[in-house]
Amino acid sequence: MFRHHTFQSTPTAPGRRTLLRAAGACAAAGALPRALAQEGRSIAVAQIVDLSARHQDVGRDFLIGSRAAWADLNARGGLRGQPVQHLVLETDGSPAAMQAAWQAAHQNPACVALSGCAGDSAAAAVAQLQAGGGTLALAAPWLHRQWQDEGDTVFSIFPGYQAQIGHAVRSLAAMGVQQAGVVFAHPGLQQQLQAGVLQAGTAMGLRTQVLTSTQSRTAPPAIVLFVGGTPELHDYVARLELPRGRQCYVVALADVNLQVLAQLGGARHNVPVIATQPVPLVTAGLPIVRAYREVMGRLYDEPPSPQGLAGFIAARYTAEVLASVAGPLTRASALAAFRQRREVHLGGYVVAYQGRRPAGGLVTQSMLAGDGRIVG
Repeated sequence: MFRHHTFQSTPTAPGRRTLLRAAGACAAAGALPRALAQEGRSIAVAQIVDLSARHQDVGRDFLIGSRAAWADLNARGGLRGQPVQHLVLETDGSPAAMQAAWQAAHQNPACVALSGCAGDSAAAAVAQLQAGGGTLALAAPWLHRQWQDEGDTVFSIFPGYQAQIGHAVRSLAAMGVQQAGVVFAHPGLQQQLQAGVLQAGTAMGLRTQVLTSTQSRTAPPAIVLFVGGTPELHDYVARLELPRGRQCYVVALADVNLQVLAQLGGARHNVPVIATQPVPLVTAGLPIVRAYREVMGRLYDEPPSPQGLAGFIAARYTAEVLASVAGPLTRASALAAFRQRREVHLGGYVVAYQGRRPAGGLVTQSMLAGDGRIVG
């Protein structure tokens, strides 16, 4: 069962705080997703977002970035002279809600593609549903784990965990670090991702030891890789007990929002938190980043974030590929265009493939310092 709402993707769009309140109401309402869409449009792109308490901070920022990109595109004439309907399917992340949202997108006759599903667990759930017979392309999901896409309907553009861990290891190499602890936020995530994360660490020459998220009274190694969301990271950092004079660097992978962590009081003087980001720094001078900051400044009352920039890039990439379709824009023609995997230049951010996998990819990092400042 869905509750349908409409909003206009224009500069009058509500701010992040309004959307966060709506997200909280949605999560409290139950497991089924909520569809927000514009009516009467002939071109629609669907976005499935996990707004559960565990992933709301990442999912909401990613969604706002995508909304900003679609609103900007429509203000400049849309696709083929028509505005694009941005169909947002908000879920609580449960399997039933994810399946209902995926089915809703497929049942919408105007929908030609799925774009920017967030976060990683939600994107993986949608990718799994795609394997069961999806006819829509799943473009630019926030998917970081390794994935087998036998149906060739999933088109990742962001560097995965292996690239993120590789970047972190290279950064730590200068400090002489050759081993690290690995913490998974909860057992389900560990079961899903442990093999891939440890393999990625081994490939980079890093010796790893899996720690439990509640193993806080035993002093951890100098470096801990954290896999999970912002709330779990906040709890883990708060529980850490370190001997006097010891520091522990916590390297968090992409599903962590440092701005929210700082707001939660997650800064500790002896536990710097470094977050890897599969996008440029939000302070960078690349045209795509400047465009994101400019559009966000016009439409929202919120500071830019890496997850918001990722959502903006996901929507821009989807729009570029859809614009390249020759002839009628249908699900089949859109899927065929994505399958060509042409190199796409988005204002300095390059999407390229090696086979079916993203080739290379940019990874950056920022740090939450002990005084609460975000550096980078």
